[in-house]
Amino acid sequence: MYPTVDEHEEVYAAHHRHPGYVLPVVVPPNYGPPQIPSYAPPYINNSVSVRGPVIRTQRWSTGLCRSTDDPGNCLVTCFYPCVTFGLIAEIVDKGNTTCTCAGAIYGTLLALSGLACLCSYYYRSKLRVQYDLPEAPCMDCLVHFCCETCALCQEYRELKNHGFDLSIGNAVQKCLEIF
Repeated sequence: MYPTVDEHEEVYAAHHRHPGYVLPVVVPPNYGPPQIPSYAPPYINNSVSVRGPVIRTQRWSTGLCRSTDDPGNCLVTCFYPCVTFGLIAEIVDKGNTTCTCAGAIYGTLLALSGLACLCSYYYRSKLRVQYDLPEAPCMDCLVHFCCETCALCQEYRELKNHGFDLSIGNAVQKCLEIF
């Protein structure tokens, strides 16, 4: 198929003596499973996969519709959701966003468009990633779009159960000073 090459031919020898020439190495293809080098530790996957996305092993500490477990927070969230959202945002952002600023943004979005859930579902996603929680009972954006108050209450309880001090009385007073 290819013409034969005489290795003693002058052109062939001159080409191979060139300083930039690298002798090609032919490696046969490996069609078997990938080989893990003996010095590399094996990869251990702790999550369970059932036909599709990875299912998280961690669970939410309370259910979505258990708002009455904390009646004080439930009432505040029903009448002033910007307060609860502000507290959640401040903790999830690790202090980079203040409660007052986040609550004001949430309240403005709620007053102007009624779609403050577009802002709040982002923080639910961040909270889930921080604590390795599942996206349950459905996608974060749907949870906040359909059950905004319940979602905020659940996130509040989750942070509280993780040991955060959420002094809601002080936050209500701060947020009411703005509005």
